[in-house]
Amino acid sequence: MKSEMKRGLMRIALIVALGGLLMGFDASVISGVNPFIVEEFDLTDFQLGWAVSSLTLVSAFAMLAAGPLSDRIGRRAVLRIAAVVYTISAIGSALAPDFNTLVIARMLGGIGVGASLILAPMYIAEIAPSEQRGKLVSFNQLNIVIGITLALVTNYLIVWLADQNLSWVSALGIDKYNWRWMLGLEAVPAVLYFLGLFLVPRSPRWLLMKGKDKEAEKIFSLFFESKHVREQIAEIQSSLETTTTKSHITDLLKPTLRFVLMVGLVIAVLQQITGINAVFFYAPMILEQTGVGRADSLLQAISIGVINLIFTVVAMRLIDKIGRRPLLIIGLSGLSASLFVLSFSFYQATYTFSGESYKGLEMPSELVLTTEVREYQSLGAFEEDAIAIFGEEWYEENSQTLQKQSIQLNAKVVLIAILGFIASFAVSLGPVMWVLFSELFPTQIRGLAIAAVGLVNGLVSFSVQLVFPWELANLGSSLTFLIFGIFAAFGLIFTLRVVPETKGKTLEEIEAEFVTN
Repeated sequence: MKSEMKRGLMRIALIVALGGLLMGFDASVISGVNPFIVEEFDLTDFQLGWAVSSLTLVSAFAMLAAGPLSDRIGRRAVLRIAAVVYTISAIGSALAPDFNTLVIARMLGGIGVGASLILAPMYIAEIAPSEQRGKLVSFNQLNIVIGITLALVTNYLIVWLADQNLSWVSALGIDKYNWRWMLGLEAVPAVLYFLGLFLVPRSPRWLLMKGKDKEAEKIFSLFFESKHVREQIAEIQSSLETTTTKSHITDLLKPTLRFVLMVGLVIAVLQQITGINAVFFYAPMILEQTGVGRADSLLQAISIGVINLIFTVVAMRLIDKIGRRPLLIIGLSGLSASLFVLSFSFYQATYTFSGESYKGLEMPSELVLTTEVREYQSLGAFEEDAIAIFGEEWYEENSQTLQKQSIQLNAKVVLIAILGFIASFAVSLGPVMWVLFSELFPTQIRGLAIAAVGLVNGLVSFSVQLVFPWELANLGSSLTFLIFGIFAAFGLIFTLRVVPETKGKTLEEIEAEFVTN
């Protein structure tokens, strides 16, 4: 491929993958917003989980609709709609006067997330040569983690600016409306994405599905040398002729798709059931449990985004060299180890009542505090005694501060284990899942199939995000991370025994090998 063609292909892939940046920003920005909306709207654990997970719930069903819709009107057209929805959601979230309006605006953003999450990698896979497909499809995952990192950085900067007592900060309301600024900033890249999509051609494989051979040939000529354009088109047309002209949901149940659907479903569940979005979206809350303050927890959360970004780049450089399967094996091994270390670290944590426990807290006037030092081996025992001493109402209002000032554990080990968890995910399940989705399913049914497994992925993610605050409060951090670790260990076994390698094969070759006739 000529260098000019490579540059053009990369430019288009980067523009389309900006949808991933918006998805990452939209999903992750809530991690910094959480403590502020809990205070402003007086949220329960369930309401907080709903505020975080509602976007994912809608995105799961949006994926189910976006795939078939893209088969009708095109990948590019649906991505433009997603860009508009992102913009409206960002502005609506920033201006939300109450909790319900905030949730509705976040749910609207879920439409954009669902559409861009499956269509961006699908589009890139459909224009990319096989030898570059893994790297180019991974641009979407790279942009997702850039969006996550950008959200974490802007969250911290907004909180930092709010404490600087600057006149222009007060004039813009950043100090008073910090969480609203966190949410509203997304409108800027959303508008840029909408404009950038006008520079992107329609998917040539989609055009061939619609019988528009001349336009498809013209677009393929931008990325392939002329001698390869006709053979590329002939191979795709041959593949399309062996399938039905219109896909239906029942087609997914055909025995010929049994193997690829099983792999897709297991990987879809595995990516979320290991707790990645619980860590991303509640990172400051988890880090605060180690005893650091709110500002420090937001600062440490940035390191999570940076590690995620670095190891996503590593995955992009390796995915077409060593393959998809080896990256999954390496990553799932690291995920299991990191989660078990996290579980053990929180299991060893102790809670101690002492003078430091009450620092900065307004104590009940009728309470006479004892100077006796009391130590507890579990959060449950600590909470039970604290409620008996202070009363349930006071404890509910001050539990986070009291826990932070009473816990003893190795915060550095916890942070390192979290960073190891993020690195392992970023080099494996993060980018590899979407590459596999874009490769395993036949062209004629790809949109519907990715939508279906994407729906499962989204519903699992929704469930994990919704119950995570409850799990921390009722099961404790140790058991919660242990459960995630067991799922990761199962995923490692499944990958070793079942998951195939697709590196270096055309989409049609993959279909011939893994979709039985």
